[in-house]
Amino acid sequence: MSDTPFGFGLPPEEPDDGDEGKKKDPAGGGQGSGGPSPANPFGFGSGDGADNPFAAMFGSLNPNDLGAAFQQLGQMLSYEGGPVNWDMAKQIARQTVSQGTPDGTKDVSVGPADRTAVEEAVRLADLWLDGATSLPSGANTAVAWSRAEWVEATLPAWQQLVDPVAERVGLAMGDVLPEEMQAMAGPLIGMMRSMGGAMFGQQIGQAVGVLAGEVVGSTDIGLPLGPAGKAALLPLNIDTFGKDLGVSKEEVRLYLALREAAHQRLFAHVPWLRSHLFGAVEAYARGIRVDTTKLEDVVGQFDPTHPEQLQEALQQGMFQPEDTPEQKASLARLETALALVEGWVDAVVHEAASSRLTSADALRETLRRRRASGGPAEQTFATLIGLQLRPRRLRDASRLWASLTDARGVDGRDALWQHPDMLPTASDLDDPDGFVHHEQLDFSELDKMLGEAAGGSRPSLDKDADKDRGQGGGKDPGKDSGADDEGDEGDENR
Repeated sequence: MSDTPFGFGLPPEEPDDGDEGKKKDPAGGGQGSGGPSPANPFGFGSGDGADNPFAAMFGSLNPNDLGAAFQQLGQMLSYEGGPVNWDMAKQIARQTVSQGTPDGTKDVSVGPADRTAVEEAVRLADLWLDGATSLPSGANTAVAWSRAEWVEATLPAWQQLVDPVAERVGLAMGDVLPEEMQAMAGPLIGMMRSMGGAMFGQQIGQAVGVLAGEVVGSTDIGLPLGPAGKAALLPLNIDTFGKDLGVSKEEVRLYLALREAAHQRLFAHVPWLRSHLFGAVEAYARGIRVDTTKLEDVVGQFDPTHPEQLQEALQQGMFQPEDTPEQKASLARLETALALVEGWVDAVVHEAASSRLTSADALRETLRRRRASGGPAEQTFATLIGLQLRPRRLRDASRLWASLTDARGVDGRDALWQHPDMLPTASDLDDPDGFVHHEQLDFSELDKMLGEAAGGSRPSLDKDADKDRGQGGGKDPGKDSGADDEGDEGDENR
């Protein structure tokens, strides 16, 4: 009997059948009609395996990879966690990072020189930002990450973003079967959900791994992906980003440090902002419906030995936003929130850098275009979760923040972050001057209400008394009502 009874690896020098000591062809060319040779009885790696059920089941696997394939299949079927197998996502992301980027750049550990350079850049950036915003520094530490470290640090945030959508897919997998069949098909549904979680994990891991080769910090997409109070830059990706810009490496690093530090200030000192943004993503996810027709096709033809069917369905995208007023409002809130964050950072950084860095304008435009176009990883996330995390109106928001700075100063502009209801809306981005005028009256009304609440008194119904308390630089109320009408009309037109 052979030492390799299942035919994996090379055959023995002296076959037991006494075939004159001759080696058989390891490529599986013997045995007449093209079937598998004794050295490869299951046909792995030997053609399409049309007449071999094992080859048809496992495809053209290299025998050396078979153990890994069985291990991966076992992980898929044994997973019992949430809607996404995040252990698998982390593993795939790390593998993707280790393979390097398409330009051939491989991930490397960050050396002491790069760590020192990042710390000094963030320290100087915070010093410059002190004169451009009333929000104090939000970074307790400055760190330089490798791509692999970025993956490790940001996965918790991705989990919060992706789980709501993936959960809807898991529920939909059971809903596509008739109710009377669901009880009978319980084990199959459970297996499909386990494999769906694994497939989501694979796809998210792949996307995170690719994105790790593109990002330059922890806030590139406008969301706080890293730990609070930790300003992070990726030296390797910064070098790649600035390679063809004709700008010194130090200047590129410092400009990106300004953006990272500005984001950190905003998220550290606007305590409701993180939950507001992630809540907007979750609200949008609740309005996404799964394309049940496509899912029914996948379920109807599902073969447990071909899990790539689910993977292909995920890659093609199964999500369509509901065309309802609620869903449109959720999307508008999310896009406006992202635009306001990115627009504020853009305006503040420009104010801090324009008089100090000779290439500030060029770097600003490069980053604006980069955010507007997105990369392959962003497109993957758009396919997977039906959402593009992109500030479509970044330029409009930046102009509005600049107008507010001119009209009300740095303190007045930054005071808008005290509460989400005080922020501009999508219609306000169309009419920055109207928003500045209207918001001044809102502040006086808010001060009046807060004062009455602190004094424990009921709001007065005396309009003259309210008018007296509401004075303080406000304009003609009639003009405000016109501004409101224009804003409403703008919403209807869009």
